[in-house]
Amino acid sequence: MRNFNYFFRLIIGFFLISCTRNTSTSISNNNDDNCRSISHQMGEAKICDEPKRIVALGPNVLEPLLALQVQAIAFADHIGFYTKDYTNPLEQIPYLGKYINESMTNVGIAYTPNIEQILKVKPDLILGVEINNASQYEMLSKIAPTLILDWDKPMENMKTIAQAVNRETQAEELLQTTQAQIAKAKTEFAPVVKKHPKVLLLYAKGLQELISDNSRGLCSSLVKDLGFQLVSPPKSNPSQPDTRTPISLEILPQLEKADSIILLGYNFSQPETLKDIDNFAQHQLTETQQAWAKNEIAQSLEASKEGRVYYIPAYMCLGLTGAIGTELYLNELKTQLLPKL
Repeated sequence: MRNFNYFFRLIIGFFLISCTRNTSTSISNNNDDNCRSISHQMGEAKICDEPKRIVALGPNVLEPLLALQVQAIAFADHIGFYTKDYTNPLEQIPYLGKYINESMTNVGIAYTPNIEQILKVKPDLILGVEINNASQYEMLSKIAPTLILDWDKPMENMKTIAQAVNRETQAEELLQTTQAQIAKAKTEFAPVVKKHPKVLLLYAKGLQELISDNSRGLCSSLVKDLGFQLVSPPKSNPSQPDTRTPISLEILPQLEKADSIILLGYNFSQPETLKDIDNFAQHQLTETQQAWAKNEIAQSLEASKEGRVYYIPAYMCLGLTGAIGTELYLNELKTQLLPKL
C-alpha cells in the first residue's frame, strides 16, 4: 500500500517542501583543481573528478545518467517491483533496463532509500529528487556529494547531472535532439490536431481515481507541445492554474467537448504481482481498460463512441521525464493517435 501511496503523491504533487535549503557542501580529499561546485535544489555540492560510483534514487535521475551513457552502481525505484539486487536489469527495471550493462545494488524505494545499503556501495555521488529526498539530504550529503533535483525540470536536471559527470557537451546534443524530435512530431500530428484538437488527459487507477493535472510534468507538456489543447474540469476558482484536480466519473459528460481522451493508467497496489517486466505496460493498464469498457457513463462519451480513448502507462511520463522518456512517450502517442498508413 505504501508503494501506491508514493506514486499517488507523485501524481498529485502534494508535497510542499518545508526543509530549509542550505549551501553545505560535501568535502572531498581530491585536488581542488579537479573539483566544481554544483548548484541544486538544496544548495551546492562540491564534486571532484569524474564520479564512478553513482547512486540513483529514482528513475527520474537514473534516466539522464543512462542517456549520457553513464552507469550507476545502485538504484532505488519508485515502486518495489523487485526487491533483490538488479543482476539482470533488462528483466527487472521497466523501460530503462535495456540501457544498463552492469548489475546494480538495490537500495530500496526512492523516497525511503536504505541508508545501510547506500553506505555499503561507497558512492562518490548520490542523485535524488526534491519531492522524495529533501528530508534526507543532510544524511545523504554526509555519505557522498548529493544533488537534489526538481522532478518537473528535466532539462535543467540533465544539465546539472552532465556537469557532475563531465558530459556537458553530450547533454546539449541530447537536448537539441529531443527538441528536434518534438518539432518533427508536431508536423506529423498537425492533421490530427486540426481535426481533433481537444484532449482530456486523466491519470487513472481503474475508475476509482481520476485525476486531471494539466500544468506540470512531461505527461501534459508533451501533448501541448504537439499542438493539442488540454481540456480542464470545472474549477471552484477559475483564476487558479490547472493543477491537480480529482474528478468523479459523473462529471465526465460535462467534458463532452473533448475530442479524444488519454488515460494514463497506473496500478501499484500489489507490485509483487508483476511477474514479467515485459508485461509491465499491460499490468498498469488492464484495470483501467476493463473498467472503462464496462462503464455506461464512460461508454456514452463521444470519444469512446468514436474510438478515440487511448491508454498509456503513467510511469512512462511520470517516472521518465527526460530524453529517453520523451522518446518513449512520443512514440507511444504516435502509435496510438496517428492514423495507420
